[in-house]
Amino acid sequence: MTNDFIRIYTQTKQAQQWTAKYRGCLPVFACVLGFTETGLIPGISAAGRTPEDRKYTACADAEFLYYGSVHKPKYPLPPLAAGASPVLISRAVVEALNIPVYLFNAGLPQPPAVPAIDLGGYSAHCLSQGAAMELATVHHLFKQGLVWGERLSSKTENGYFILSECVVGGTTTALAILTGLGIPAGGKVNSSHPVCNHEQKWAVVQAGLERMRSGEQMNSKFKIQNSKFGVSPSSPSEPSLPHSLTPSSSSSSSSPPHDPLELVAAVGDPMQVVVAGMAIALSRSCGVLLAGGTQMLAVYAVMCAIAQAYALSWRPKEVVIGTTRWVAEDPTGGTIELAQLVGRSSITPDGVTPPLLATGLSFTNSLYPQLRAYEQGFVKEGVGAGGACIAAHLSRGWQQHQLLEAIEAQLEQYQKNSELRTYNSESNQL
Repeated sequence: MTNDFIRIYTQTKQAQQWTAKYRGCLPVFACVLGFTETGLIPGISAAGRTPEDRKYTACADAEFLYYGSVHKPKYPLPPLAAGASPVLISRAVVEALNIPVYLFNAGLPQPPAVPAIDLGGYSAHCLSQGAAMELATVHHLFKQGLVWGERLSSKTENGYFILSECVVGGTTTALAILTGLGIPAGGKVNSSHPVCNHEQKWAVVQAGLERMRSGEQMNSKFKIQNSKFGVSPSSPSEPSLPHSLTPSSSSSSSSPPHDPLELVAAVGDPMQVVVAGMAIALSRSCGVLLAGGTQMLAVYAVMCAIAQAYALSWRPKEVVIGTTRWVAEDPTGGTIELAQLVGRSSITPDGVTPPLLATGLSFTNSLYPQLRAYEQGFVKEGVGAGGACIAAHLSRGWQQHQLLEAIEAQLEQYQKNSELRTYNSESNQL
């Protein structure tokens, strides 16, 4: 561990060098919003009490992150079975530290009610179908990630970016991506439930991967049949990748089982390739803090696989993963082991394990039961909450009491404004 507040679980030396390099720097915060119909499966996620609630979670979190509680939201924060949205944590930090925020719509069912950069993506179908997104959409989103990573790099000088996400059901798509890349992630991912629903997630993932393989076999038969008649299959609606994204033949001997972009199209979500592209591009000129747990481990893995498959340059030493201790030390998951498994796979540069950090933030002594619920395993992480806390410590030296005070003030203000709006609404109806 570097100190009493930032915990390091893997690649200690690299993580210490990274935190030392960016201590005192104010980061830029980016959040990529996406949606997968996987999140509508009953019980798959607790980021919204019902499937209908979960349709709007990303929009609600984005609105709160950007405006805070003083703004009357178009999409109110959804009710949870227990706990409070992690966006309260992220908002408390970006507001107090005046951190610049960029929001990206990678693919939502409805447009968010905030100034968000629309990347031209679409929501993903349920991954169990084995055909979550069009491959052309995945190619487009990855290119957008690269383009915006290059553009955003000019927004910080000798600093770093926090790349966060909001995708309900995203730990299940993460499990699918990790498994598809040959990483034995079953039983090791996290969830917003106090006890991870591993069996449910695994059943969904197995169904999706099986259908993906069946589709590959059908395509293979189609190609063989057409080749007999001198026909070359083509897809005129799918844009070709530029030369810089042509698969590298030199990497074929150690490539993962599937083309990573095809894998994301089959069982992933729109956020994953956007953040992967951004992180690859940003790492060339600044630091990157992938803010999240299981989902960012999957992004890191797919980054490595894409860079290897398409011979893209990036700087792994500039990239770390930052989350909360509720994720890193979740007794019903295996985050640390999962990070080590990613490092032992054939896709990472020189077999290097990604550096995994976490904030030591605790809600044990909080005045609010919604926050104490985190200590019981509810919620755990989201919208870059862990990364925001790490940034607060690095830039301002914030410790437990400062963070807790800021987060509780944010929750208190949110509750007061919500009650006031409810009262005004009821008064107007009388």
